[in-house]
Amino acid sequence: MTAAVPAARAAAGTGAVPAELRGATTVAPRAVRRIAELAAGEVPGVAAPVRVQAVVRGDWTRLSAEVPVRYPEPIRRVTDACRAHLTARVGELTGLRVSRVEILVPVLTVGAPDPGRVS
Repeated sequence: MTAAVPAARAAAGTGAVPAELRGATTVAPRAVRRIAELAAGEVPGVAAPVRVQAVVRGDWTRLSAEVPVRYPEPIRRVTDACRAHLTARVGELTGLRVSRVEILVPVLTVGAPDPGRVS
């Protein structure tokens, strides 16, 4: 197989290895979980701590998130925005397709927004 790689590179003329000769990249559920937790924190109205579970199957992932919401933010608006943001950011950063995002709001929090957050 090592002889095929230089020949394939020469044939392509670009120095790149053809897709059929490349290996596969896998993304661990733990990495997806951490990316999703950080991405959820980017959504206005989401409070800390966010907890996410990720299941990865091939190039698909399914997310289950516990997302505290700041009172008096509308829960539906925050969860819809969070679901859309998680789908986009996890897909963008991992290359996985997000098949489902389940969101549970365990608590409404009262207090000032995080000082580091831009709204």
